[in-house]
Amino acid sequence: MNKRTTRALIMSSVAASAIFTGWMAAPAMAQADGASEAVEEVVVTGTRIRRPNLKSASPITTVDAQEAQLQGAVAVESFLTKLPQVEAAANENGSNGSSGRATVNLRSLGGGRSLVLIDGQRFLPTQAMDLNFVPSALVERTDVLTGGASSVYGSDAMSGVVNFILMKHLDGVRMNAQYSIYNHHNDEGYLRKIQSDKKYKLAPENVWTGKKFDFNIAMGANLEDGKGNVAGYFGYRKMDPVRQDKYDYSNCAINYPPASVAPAGTAYVCGGSATHAYGSFRPLTYTPAGGTSTNTNPTGVQYANAMDGSKTWVTDGPDFYYNYTPDNYILRDSERYTAGALFNYTVNEKIEAYGSFMFMDDVSVSQVAPSGIWTGRAFTVNCDNPFLSTQQRGLLCNGNTTGNATTWVALRGVGGEGRRNDMRHTYYRANLGFRGTLSEAFRYDVNYSYVTARERSNYQNDINQNKAAQALQAVTVGGQIVCKDTSGGCKPIDVFSANGPSTEGYNFIYSPTFTANDQDMKVLSGYISGDLGVYGVTSPWASEGLQVVLGAEHREETTVTKFDQVQIDAGSVNSDGVITTDEIFTEIEAPIVQDKPFIYSLSLALGYRTSTIKVSNSANPEREKDADTYKYELKYQPVPDVLLRASYNKAMRAPNAGELFAAQSYGNIAATDPCSQNGIAQSGATLEQCLRTGATTAQYNAKTIPDCPATFCTRQGGGNPNLNPETGKTTTYGVVFTPRFVPGLSVSLDYFKVRIEDYIGTISPTVALSQCVQTGNPVFCGLIHRDPLTGAIFGPGADGGYIVGTNVNTGYLETKGWDVNAAYTLQTEDVFQKDYGSVNFNLTGTLLKSLETEAIPNGGSYDCKGLFGPVCGQPAPEWRHTLRTTWQTTWGDKFYLPAAVSVNWRYMGVVKLASNTGKPFLTGTKSTIDAKIPEYSYVDVAATFNVTKGVVARVGINNLFDKTPPYMYDALLTEFGNGNTYPGVYDPLGRMVFVGFNAKF
Repeated sequence: MNKRTTRALIMSSVAASAIFTGWMAAPAMAQADGASEAVEEVVVTGTRIRRPNLKSASPITTVDAQEAQLQGAVAVESFLTKLPQVEAAANENGSNGSSGRATVNLRSLGGGRSLVLIDGQRFLPTQAMDLNFVPSALVERTDVLTGGASSVYGSDAMSGVVNFILMKHLDGVRMNAQYSIYNHHNDEGYLRKIQSDKKYKLAPENVWTGKKFDFNIAMGANLEDGKGNVAGYFGYRKMDPVRQDKYDYSNCAINYPPASVAPAGTAYVCGGSATHAYGSFRPLTYTPAGGTSTNTNPTGVQYANAMDGSKTWVTDGPDFYYNYTPDNYILRDSERYTAGALFNYTVNEKIEAYGSFMFMDDVSVSQVAPSGIWTGRAFTVNCDNPFLSTQQRGLLCNGNTTGNATTWVALRGVGGEGRRNDMRHTYYRANLGFRGTLSEAFRYDVNYSYVTARERSNYQNDINQNKAAQALQAVTVGGQIVCKDTSGGCKPIDVFSANGPSTEGYNFIYSPTFTANDQDMKVLSGYISGDLGVYGVTSPWASEGLQVVLGAEHREETTVTKFDQVQIDAGSVNSDGVITTDEIFTEIEAPIVQDKPFIYSLSLALGYRTSTIKVSNSANPEREKDADTYKYELKYQPVPDVLLRASYNKAMRAPNAGELFAAQSYGNIAATDPCSQNGIAQSGATLEQCLRTGATTAQYNAKTIPDCPATFCTRQGGGNPNLNPETGKTTTYGVVFTPRFVPGLSVSLDYFKVRIEDYIGTISPTVALSQCVQTGNPVFCGLIHRDPLTGAIFGPGADGGYIVGTNVNTGYLETKGWDVNAAYTLQTEDVFQKDYGSVNFNLTGTLLKSLETEAIPNGGSYDCKGLFGPVCGQPAPEWRHTLRTTWQTTWGDKFYLPAAVSVNWRYMGVVKLASNTGKPFLTGTKSTIDAKIPEYSYVDVAATFNVTKGVVARVGINNLFDKTPPYMYDALLTEFGNGNTYPGVYDPLGRMVFVGFNAKF
């Protein structure tokens, strides 16, 4: 234990002693009448204080098992993303770049700042978080606390926690099965016309697709007259994939037409990728044997093989572009098995043992368009290559048959299958603990958890660019065309005809890759909680005593990522990291005044956690960081009907191993180059502005800088070992109204403000480009690295063009707003003098006041409230809500009549295109056709029927009116965009029809 931790422990003890001593002056109060009766104590998410009827000082939204089933949400991420406090994160609708996992992002502050718990204990390593692992068959309720909980659970709970509460005393058998399918009517006339204009195959008018089947069973039994309980569960899920060609909105890549056809942003056309099936080339230089290289293409002309299959180059253009969207998945293929067991057993009056074991094996497959030989790399072609025609040799090699030429080569491998990423996640989690009483006043809980997460990724049908470079150099030997370098069984490829390479050539250049990612977490945690009121430590004005918690936690997380040799040869680097955290935490909850005039209850709560975090990996020495978090909470009830509450949380989060040590790599990022051939026309960038980005005068004047293909530029990503901790501050205050004169009504209104300074993230490439152009700020301009030969900001890696997007301490991220929760149960007998059952209304809403980002310290900020687009990302509507109305009928004993009927209204307010605002940082292509996404309302209906004793059937339709999701120019989509829309925010597959049943035996 280091000095700092020891000092913190002493300070916590002294603080507790001071309060204890001060309050001992108050006479010990006798137990109130009836106090000896057993009263169930509950644990509230966000604190380890145990007290009857304890109410949270921070806003909590709870989703119970019934609500999840009425939504047809057998996967927990399905109902979480419908909550207005949650921004859509990784989910089943992601394909290109998907990890195969499901994560949660509270308050749009990033998934790494949202902690997921099982019964108040850490669930998985932060970087391996996967909600698919949650045993949905045993989830009793889900608490979502968004007020900050770092002092209670750790610094990575900066934006809040999601706590899954499991059933504890299952006695019997419970089964849950559901079948669902999506239905959609394609009738987007405008989109069907532009697709017909390109002679694309249209999506079917009516589709039934995306079948899902879920089955879960849990069995439990009480032991020795209730001294213990043991339970086990098993779950199976199968999800069929859905391709984007099934829907009008995703059947082609939506682009804007060239400025010569229509002003930018006023119309749509079906675009696509310049890496097309015919083969395209941009000659760069010719080098005679022993001579000096010369530029063979000073005007930057892009050539394409003639469509008729002849070996003739013609000027490349949009008519050749490849429609890459139909093969892409909008719903991944998935099969999942889960199983586990839980137990608890009372050894004696002082000790209860408990534990669990959980297992998951999940296979998820994403698919995108066929691979290609990618543009941006300078490939070498020998000028005596027998595949070259005289015309092609003249353009590539100045007509010479000796020496070598360098050229960009782009060819879509349409002769092969789509690229598929076969992702397998195998997780194990074991937990063992002991809890009980030390005395009448004190309780303890000590537990140990071990989690191992194994992720295996097999990327198939991908073209190996190094093998392609080898196969591009062909010669004639003995009348046969062979590779100039025949090693490795090389087969030459003919890319100089629209007919493409031979099957043998494709087989050689295809190369699957394998990636292994292993993450482990070990947690040893324990705490003591005490009610000092037993010893008379009570305020003179209160009946309940001081509650204290003191605990410690040791946590170790390791991560290892290994690439196969193919990826290492392509520039990937293995990475690893270890995080060791030692923490001491304490909480104090002090009732100050109770049962006095105008002060029914007044209490104060304090929390403090000190952490010592050590981070290291095989390439860097150990680094040690200290982090302190604390909270203040105040609750005041003037009368029993009204609760006023306020809280302040401060947290410091040290960077994790991935943020520090993840290997640098190069990948696609949605962006447009303001100084490219088409970019100048759209952005209006001047010569002076483009020079700031690294372009040359010659490139600007000749307009030869190539556009980023399919609106994807290249970003250099990865860790940064020089990161500093970030600081988060959360303020909430609100009111809870539960009027006794209106039985069944409860309303809460809470303000929240979360500010994270020195925010660990990346600078948006769009911001870097726009701010460099507009201001010339060297911080932003220094992130842009253009290809030294062509000026492009895309390419194969460090030798090409890219924008730096490695982790840095940016400025700040701040969000403010109001949460509304209201529930009311109406007894029909009170209104109609006849019992027709009860009607429950439940509203959850969030009013967003700001979502502000400072890209660099003191460099200005931008607010994304009510906006969407390349800088702001996913839509951030000002108002979101869900309103469920459920009629619990009196006909439960009649199978042909519903026992309950429920209607849910999901609403998302209008959002506008950020680049239309004209504000600094949000500059970009303006658009009238994509100027806004209108407000969206979805109506979901469901009903339950009592089949027989213990068996309840349910049917439902989500998105009853089959609303098509909003679609837009695909360059506007950033993180979690897919198929020209935001599938995590809006329903992408039409109406979902589901039928299922619950059974209890």
